Amino acid sequence: MLDTLYRQLIMDHAGHKRNHREMEEGSHLYYKNPTCGDVMTLYWKWDEEGRLEDISFVGEGCSISMASCSMMTEMTKGKSYEEIAALRDGVESLIRKGEETGDVDLGDALSLAGVHRLRARHNCALMPWQALDKAFLDN
Repeated sequence: MLDTLYRQLIMDHAGHKRNHREMEEGSHLYYKNPTCGDVMTLYWKWDEEGRLEDISFVGEGCSISMASCSMMTEMTKGKSYEEIAALRDGVESLIRKGEETGDVDLGDALSLAGVHRLRARHNCALMPWQALDKAFLDN
């Protein structure tokens, strides 16, 4: 039952992407999944208080990568750099180790838990978070 609900949530995000648009203001970064060729351009803008004022993406790829992009933009909007880094670590732990940390609320991203069993799809689910690393988390 839960697997069915999670699949439906992934398909909803993939089919009705949230924050799927270009932004004229702010910064952007093109990112290509190194293992499958899915692509995205990530757009973001910080506010004066150090919170992510707006974030969006455009891209093409599998249902998992597009759903994960949609979820990531919803999860990070309005958050500080530190909060975003904690979310990123939580999602990576969920995908790579199959472990949920109690430190952060992963919201809809919990629906990606089953990807842990599909090692070849890890980078699909982590693509937007890897783009965030390159964009501003590694800085």
